[in-house]
Order: sequence, then structure tokens, then C-alpha cells
Amino acid sequence: MGAVAGAGGEFVLKLDKREVVAAPLPMQEHWLHLSNLDLLLPPLDFGVFFCYINPTTTSTSQRLEYGSMVRILKAALAQALISYYALAGEVVQNSVGEPELLCNNRGVDFVEAFADIELCHLNLYNPDETIEGKLVPAKKRGVLAVQATELKCGGIVVACTFDHRIADAYSANMFMVFWAETARSDAPISLPPSFRRSLLHPRRPLCVNPSLDRMYVPISALPPPPKHKQQVDDEFEPTTSRDDDRLVSRIYYVTAAQLSELQHTTSSNGSKRSKLESFSAFLWKMVAESSASSSSLVANNEDNKMISRMGIVVDGRYRLMSQDGDDKPTPMASYFGNVLSIPFGEKRAREVVEKPLSWVAEAVHEFVEGAATREHFLDLIDWVEEHRPAPGVTRIYCKLGSEEEEEGSTAFVVSSGLRFPVSEMDFGWGKPVLGSYHFPWGGETGYVMPMPSPLSNGDWVVYLLLSRSQLAFIESKAPTVFRPLTPQYLHLL
Repeated sequence: MGAVAGAGGEFVLKLDKREVVAAPLPMQEHWLHLSNLDLLLPPLDFGVFFCYINPTTTSTSQRLEYGSMVRILKAALAQALISYYALAGEVVQNSVGEPELLCNNRGVDFVEAFADIELCHLNLYNPDETIEGKLVPAKKRGVLAVQATELKCGGIVVACTFDHRIADAYSANMFMVFWAETARSDAPISLPPSFRRSLLHPRRPLCVNPSLDRMYVPISALPPPPKHKQQVDDEFEPTTSRDDDRLVSRIYYVTAAQLSELQHTTSSNGSKRSKLESFSAFLWKMVAESSASSSSLVANNEDNKMISRMGIVVDGRYRLMSQDGDDKPTPMASYFGNVLSIPFGEKRAREVVEKPLSWVAEAVHEFVEGAATREHFLDLIDWVEEHRPAPGVTRIYCKLGSEEEEEGSTAFVVSSGLRFPVSEMDFGWGKPVLGSYHFPWGGETGYVMPMPSPLSNGDWVVYLLLSRSQLAFIESKAPTVFRPLTPQYLHLL
């Protein structure tokens, strides 16, 4: 139990009960090796949460009690773990030191809690204060942790924390929709997941495009950290920013009209850029201008050598739909695991600031287009195989130059959550009024996740993890684009 700062003052969070939910059927213990693309992920967790207000059953107007909702969640979770058995296992190291999944049905830690605050008073704009470590559970064991928090108003927050080495956002979405469908007896059930690691086997002989060495790096090849930094167990450990300008999380909404205007501005010469490319280009300019406008950094970098990097997460599932050059379909659409690549652009910050938005969007399109192919993902699988058992990591997460070269440089990654299934997360008491990812991963590389608004009006809800100074600059320069998420916007007041 503890006091937590919120928009409506402090609230008390009480942890009532903790138990383990496992699949109800006996399951034979077995090992599931991670794919080469899983091995690119360091040991990081990511969270997701859904907020429900005054939940009622879909068939009656009677309000469900919290205890009834928790029983529904647990029963459906247990059933869902029969198909999603990987989420009930645990990650261990194999004989060569690589992570491997032991499918032993150890189960999922499930926490029940009570928060003495109404949903309409919860500060959702600042999730570091109200969500982090309170409403989204810390995963201490296993692959998945779940928390159901009753609110003073009778609402409920359902939150999950996933081991990123086992699941990417696409996989988490599959599971969460399956879980919600299982809870509703009248809902059709999605196809079960595929764990066919053979879909991502390397080729023989290996074939690696040299361009991948500019995108990824073996952790063993990273320069030693500065003396004032530390690395734990000689593994990749994200460094933390200065305390006075550390990364912080915020949630905004961007209107459909603003997205259309950005897309119109970036589309020229007959080339129409996607809304994600247009939004990412605009944000890149904002972050670059934030660093370039710092008087102290400009003074120390008279020749404007400050570098600004931006990456975009590309999902390879649909790029790998056919194998061996034919049109035969594969189960990649239901594949559970990581099928991601993170191409990125690297420009002088001053150049990103001074060039028109259409030029920046073209640069974004070029580096994304190069990775959005079947050949890129096949090459990436082979690249990992070539360096095993040494783990690799995307270069945008790392600072590879000297401290002087990296001074003032910025980097962030945009991961599209536009397939986030917020409208499908009905466990039998209605759709959530808000759903969002939560990923304060603790490194110096920022993270941005746009998602569809729960209002289904074309707006986006955007999770931003950037430095305090960058967020302050963005809010001052683009207040009509990045609008703090409020109870009024969600129709809670």
C-alpha cells in the first residue's frame, strides 16, 4: 500500500491479492528456442493498460462487481494460456548463454489491487506519476504479469507486462484479443498462435547484405562505456540520461485534422507519404530543433556537428508471407514472437531543422522502404546467425562515438501502434475508454508509440518517452499538434 501523486491529489494504492494463473490442462514440459530475431532483443519488458469505466454486462444494464470481473479475467486467462502456452513459461539461459524459453506452465502472476481514485481524476497525461509501478505491474518472474485494479468509481484498469524477448507488440495484440474473446462466450475466437520457429530459420549458405552492419552491431563490438558509466554482467545495459534531463513519459492526442495537414504538407511531386511517415518527420524536426536551439550546445559545436537519429520499427510478417520465391502462404500472420527491424536515419540536426518537412519525410520514407522487404528480413536472420552466440543490437540504441562526438546528439524510435486493438478489448463489460502501451525502458534513446484513439474518430493517442527538455520544447512549439490527454477528451468529465 502506498500514496501516489495524481491529478486529483494523492491516492492510495492497495495490493489486495497475488496469485499465479496457469493453464488448466496438464502440459508436457518442453523447450522452445528463440528465433534469431528474438535474439536481437535485450532483456526488456513493455507494458499495456486498458481503462474501463462503470462496466456493465453486454446483455444487461446491471453493473458487474469487481470480484466478478476478476473471476472472468482469471478464467479466460487460464483458458487462453492453453493456446498461448509460451506466456506461461520462463526464460532461462542455454548451454551457450543464449536465452531460451522453458514451457513449463509455471503460470502468470496475477495481482489484484484497489486505487482510491476515480478514473476521471487519474492523470493519464503523466503516466510516470500514475501508471508506472502502480497500475502496470512489475514483472518479477515468468514471461507475463497481469494486474487488475479496482477504482473508486467502480471502474477497472487491466494491465499487462510482457517480456519483449518473447513477444513484440503484434504478438501481444494477438494474445490480448484472444483473451478478451475467450472471456465473451458469444464472441468468435481468433486463430491460435503459431510458434513455428522454422519460418525464421537462416539460409544455407548465409547471405548478408553489408548494409546491415550500419544498422546492427554485436554487443561485443561496442566501445567500452565511459568511466562514469557502468555495465552489468558484461551485457547490454541501457545507459541513463542526466538526472536533470532524463527521459520521461507523456501521453498526448493528435487530431485527425492535424494528421491530414501534416500528410498534405509532406506529400509533394506526386509522392504521397503515409500519416506515420509524415508524423515521424514532423517529430524528428521538433527533436532536432530542440537540441540545435540549446545555446550551450551550439556554443560547443560551432560547426553544427550535432547528430540527430530517428528509427522506425518495421514489422516483417507480411514481408515474409511467401517462402522460397513462390506464392504459397505461410502462417506468418499468426506467428508469435519478434519479427521486427529498426532502420534509422542519421542527419545533422541543423539540416533536419532547416530543410522543409517534405524533405525530411522523403528521408524517412527512404530508410523505411529499404527495410520493408522480404530480402531485408531474410538477410537480418542470417546476420544474427553469423554473429551467434554473441548477441546483437540495433545501432540506434547505442552511442558508438566518443563523448565529444555524441555531445548534443539525439536519438529516438517510432513504433507504430496503429493496429492496437483498443476497440476489441471487451471482456464482457464494454470497450475501454482508453488503452495505451507503456514503455519507460530506461535508456537514452527515446521511444514513441502512436495508437488509434478509443473515440474511433481518426485521432491518434501518442505515447512519448523523450527527455524533459525535448518535451517542453515540443509542447511550446507545437501545442496544437501535441495536446495533453485529458479526461475531457475521453468524455470522462
